Amino acid sequence: QLAKYAYGEDYHFVIRDKLNEFFYLLQQQIGAVEGRSFVDSAPVLDRAWARKSGLGWIGKNSMLINKHSGSDFFIAELIIDLALEPDGPIKDYCGTCTKCIDSCPTDAILPQRKIDSNKCISYVTIELKDENLPKEFKGKMQNWMFGCDICQDVCPWNRFGKQNTEKRFQPRLNLLEMTKEHWEELGQEDFSALFSKSAVKRTKFVGLKRNIDFIK
Repeated sequence: QLAKYAYGEDYHFVIRDKLNEFFYLLQQQIGAVEGRSFVDSAPVLDRAWARKSGLGWIGKNSMLINKHSGSDFFIAELIIDLALEPDGPIKDYCGTCTKCIDSCPTDAILPQRKIDSNKCISYVTIELKDENLPKEFKGKMQNWMFGCDICQDVCPWNRFGKQNTEKRFQPRLNLLEMTKEHWEELGQEDFSALFSKSAVKRTKFVGLKRNIDFIK
């Protein structure tokens, strides 16, 4: 399994193009506006700012959750010199629900909306650069080879999520046609062909191969 966001083109490219287009429209309609766009590309506390601006609340799985969209969306920002009237934060709607906590196979979700990255499947399959995955993950990966969506898939608010219509986010057919045997026999050339302009390139071939070998 791949995290849903990783099936199409790397969101860094797609969202940045959309932000730049939006920035251009602002300049066309308003006049001289200066600024920069950010898509996970700088030390910008985007989730904290999104919460303060009323885009959602921070869920128990640490994700930003919106009443109308759930948590399956991207956050990005334009930091500009245009004076705007800010919106305020909204209340927390997680209530007593603990589905994300109960469903995490590695107990990575802690109190106070925090995640233990050392126990997080998404972290260890993408960011961890060790030659081998920790032994304590054996039997708990649920076939995740890049990222993990478990805590989002079980979140009741994601029933309000909408299917995206962005063509660049649609998975390539050759990716959908991959079988278990194809993944186990994956080579460097196959990796490069499957994941050109993909977020999966972050883990590199050796990282993805390590993950596949661990869960097979």
